Formats: sequence, structure tokens, C-alpha cells
Amino acid sequence: MVKNKSINESSQISEMAVYGIQEKKGNDIIRLDLRNIHSSVADYFVICHADSATQVRAIANSVEEEIYKALGTEPIRKEGLENCEWILLDYFDVVVHIFRTDKREYYGVEDLWGDAEIKFYKSA
Repeated sequence: MVKNKSINESSQISEMAVYGIQEKKGNDIIRLDLRNIHSSVADYFVICHADSATQVRAIANSVEEEIYKALGTEPIRKEGLENCEWILLDYFDVVVHIFRTDKREYYGVEDLWGDAEIKFYKSA
């Protein structure tokens, strides 16, 4: 698969996603840098959680808004908007995972990518 965004743009998208999450007070925000993992599906995963479905949706909306305002980019795919237990926003080289707290613990997505470089962010 040929990646259509530069590494710099991927980094910008991931940072804007973090900012959007912080704006809506997402919890335990991390960014996994997957660029050095050969079997990875993206350059970055951005992961957070929230305590309610309402907050999960608000965070997803905020992430989309911030990335669109900064870069004019929309996700190529969105999943999970029906139940708001785990919303996935796919920006091709950056995938944003917004979980409800119990679902993040259950799925443990960040544990699957133990070789990734992890950057932790504070909630706003």
C-alpha cells in the first residue's frame, strides 16, 4: 500500500487529534508511534477514553473539527458512532481511537503494539 501523506503531515494530524481530545477533557491520552514497526497499519495511533457515550461523541467531533480547521482533512472512515463505545477515526496514516472507559480496558489496544514508541499527554 502506498502512503499518500508525508510523515510531517501524519505528525501534524496526530498532534491536532491530541489537541481535540484535550479540548473535551479526554482521559489518559497517548500517541503510539508505529513508524518503526514494519507490520503496522498506520504511522500513529492516538488513544484516549471518556466516562460516557456523550463525552466519547463530543471528543470525536472535537478531533474532526480541529483537524479540519488546521489542515482541511476529513477522516476517510468513521466507525462506532451508533453506540459511542469505541469511535475510530481513520485518517489513513493516523488512526484515532476514542473509547468509553470500560471498553478501553477490555480491548487493550495499546497493549497490542508494545514495540511502539509511546508519548503520554496530559488532559487539558
